[in-house]
Amino acid sequence: MKALLLLLLVQLCSTSLVPEREKDPEYWRGQAQETLRDALRLQRLNQNVAKNLILFLGDGMGVSTVTAARILKGQLQNRKGEESLLEMDKFPYVALAKTYNTNAQVPDSAGTATAYLCGVKANEGTVGVTAGVTRDRCNTTKGQEVTSILRWAKDGGKAVGIVTTTRVTHATPSAAYAHSANRDWYSDGEMPPDALEGGCKDIARQLVENIPDIEVILGGGRKYMFPKNASDVEYPHEDKHRGTRLDRRDLVQAWHDVKPPGKVAKYVWHRRELLALNLSRVDFLLGDREEEGDGWCQGGGGGRGGRCRAVPGAAGGRIDHGHHEGKAKQALHEAVELDRAIGLATRLTSPQDTLSVVTADHSHVFTFGGYTPRGNPIFGLAPMQSDVDRKPFTSILYGNGPGYKIVAGERENVSAVDFAHANYQAQSAVPLRQETHGGEDVAVFARGPMAHLLHGVHEQNYIPHAMAYAACIGSNRAHCNAAARPATTILLPFLALLFLLC
Repeated sequence: MKALLLLLLVQLCSTSLVPEREKDPEYWRGQAQETLRDALRLQRLNQNVAKNLILFLGDGMGVSTVTAARILKGQLQNRKGEESLLEMDKFPYVALAKTYNTNAQVPDSAGTATAYLCGVKANEGTVGVTAGVTRDRCNTTKGQEVTSILRWAKDGGKAVGIVTTTRVTHATPSAAYAHSANRDWYSDGEMPPDALEGGCKDIARQLVENIPDIEVILGGGRKYMFPKNASDVEYPHEDKHRGTRLDRRDLVQAWHDVKPPGKVAKYVWHRRELLALNLSRVDFLLGDREEEGDGWCQGGGGGRGGRCRAVPGAAGGRIDHGHHEGKAKQALHEAVELDRAIGLATRLTSPQDTLSVVTADHSHVFTFGGYTPRGNPIFGLAPMQSDVDRKPFTSILYGNGPGYKIVAGERENVSAVDFAHANYQAQSAVPLRQETHGGEDVAVFARGPMAHLLHGVHEQNYIPHAMAYAACIGSNRAHCNAAARPATTILLPFLALLFLLC
């Protein structure tokens, strides 16, 4: 009752929620004119060759998530929130990407990763292969492998890196280096006998063998790199963290063994080890946590070579996990953290030589509404009761998921629970153990050389082709010439670039 009275008071006083400057029409006119001047300046297209490429991927970061994260960011700064700007909002070019898989209207993270990394659409559940591969069918894989923009950059003499808050063998980053008929074949311990007999390789093994000279790899999923039942270095007494490999290989050692003589390769499994490194003296860096990789807080790498940095795929994978569990608070805080990393990268690079792209693989059935007043807490209640069951409801809701609850034959009364708790599962319309992805288009934000190529509505697989064109890598190089290329390039420390996801 107290909560409802408070909401009624807020609604009655909503006019006081309008900032004074916004009552003056000249404020809005001035803002529009400034935006118009910025837009007119974009007529001078940046057609430089991109020395550096950065792809930020918010896993599951649909447009509703972007908007809600923007409001959350502002409210964390003690503002109303709606008027705030995410770092990605400041990028001058925005497009929409169609996310469907070749066999799915609503996609998964594997087929979409193949699209935005490898430039071809694929079936759900498969990574780094064409749509000629059927999920779980190892014998359909041979000859259907496709390479990613990470490989194109490496072949073009670039240094490359992968930084993710998920396991490095997760579907989202794995399409950068692996070819698999099943996204879940993390190690050979997760593969069926017919796949092993058919000669298919697990994803962790491919991480080490397919592109052995990836300069920076940071993420989670350490157990897939070690022999079955091997104790974990961080959790030696917990069975769930023990190694899973049936071939008994130590892939971390294998990663070390394939490095060229004279090159320094460092393996770390804890943030303090990472921060203790002198990154200017490290050529290859592998950071592998057992849990999902959100504990790195800062990522890094570097080298002593003369190549430029390119395509550090920075994946905010825990946005997706929060939504699947119906825990919007966790998902949105992850989105804000990803945006902090984007801001850091923006401050440390120049749009004259660095193309930065921010996008998502897919959306979720996440929404917020209910005619909330300006500045309403993003995790708060709508300002009215349902006119059907006469109960309050939160602004944030899901179309399906684990938040579906019936109490005494009726919808749960949310005023009786702590709906602002980090683990609160927002109410959903349909009961499912895990909430599903959404099928709508996702936003693509772009800044830097040739960013204007990302405009309008595109198939998702267009993204890496536009990025490769900008950097003069891959198949589209006819427009490039020696005069346009930088004479010398420097591999800057990745630590200066990413990652603030704590």
